Amino acid sequence: MKKKLIYLIAMLMTAAIMAACGGNSEEIENMSDTEILKVLDIKIHKSPKEPQLYYDRAKVLVRMGRNNEAINDLMKAIQMDDDEFDYYMLLGDAYFANGDIEHSYSTFEKALELDKDNTEAILKLGEISFYGRDYDRAMDHLSKVTAADKDNRTALFMKGFIYKETGDTSNALVLLRKVCDLYPDFEQAFETLGALYAEKNNPMAVEYLNTAIKLEPNNTNALYCLAMYYQEKNEMEQAEELYKRILDINANHQDAWHNRGYIEMFHYGDYDLAIEYLTKAIQINNQFIEAHVNRGCAYELKGDKQNAEICFRTALEIDPTFQPAIEGLKRLGKR
Repeated sequence: MKKKLIYLIAMLMTAAIMAACGGNSEEIENMSDTEILKVLDIKIHKSPKEPQLYYDRAKVLVRMGRNNEAINDLMKAIQMDDDEFDYYMLLGDAYFANGDIEHSYSTFEKALELDKDNTEAILKLGEISFYGRDYDRAMDHLSKVTAADKDNRTALFMKGFIYKETGDTSNALVLLRKVCDLYPDFEQAFETLGALYAEKNNPMAVEYLNTAIKLEPNNTNALYCLAMYYQEKNEMEQAEELYKRILDINANHQDAWHNRGYIEMFHYGDYDLAIEYLTKAIQINNQFIEAHVNRGCAYELKGDKQNAEICFRTALEIDPTFQPAIEGLKRLGKR
């Protein structure tokens, strides 16, 4: 009797899922990805030669981060129908999410063979080249995108970033400002433009970085860049407040601990607190050579030559040619 009851419940569940399959889009939208997978599993079991079903299931699998399974489904779909553009686009995304750049690129190229003017496919090729730091190829693809869609946010931003990375500051500024003007909620563009101004020691850095932080208060990259800008300007109180904010967000931010230690040592002369902060940075990353050397400097300034020597020698174990550590030992008369 118990077995019959379990079987009956299973049959009822299957019937409910099948009803949802034939239901309206609102019913489907209210289902979880796991429930949708069950629906699609049943459909595929009934119609194993329908490529669209494998594609539909792959979309759900990609959303769930199950990329290997999605790739398997998409390969089956393509074997049944090898001229469906969307199949290749999703397959390229799945490969990219898996870190398989080579297969991702070649898959988007196949998609482009099916629709040679498709800007989405061209943009994907540009993005892959961009992340692979193949900037010449990336720029070629991205320029094709902006020729067809002059205000394409992603293409404009990546072109601006490439100009920044390759030292073409003037073109970088023009494009990144355009992106910020067109898309005032694009946090990454404001962060990148602010960082570029900070590199040039331009006070406009403050405006753009603060906008990025306003858009995303937990953006530790923008916070750190702004803190470094203030530190370089010798405005230590503002810098230290920002480092504190970073550590409230991420207590394991090694550079924030390191820079707080640096400020305590050279600006405030509090060597004990400097040692405490620098030690925290080292505990997070024991290969942090600058932190070892600066902690050695703090001990040296405190008059503790024994611990200073230990710190300098530890740094040289990481890199025997690191000049600040060598100079530290020379000052101590140990080299």
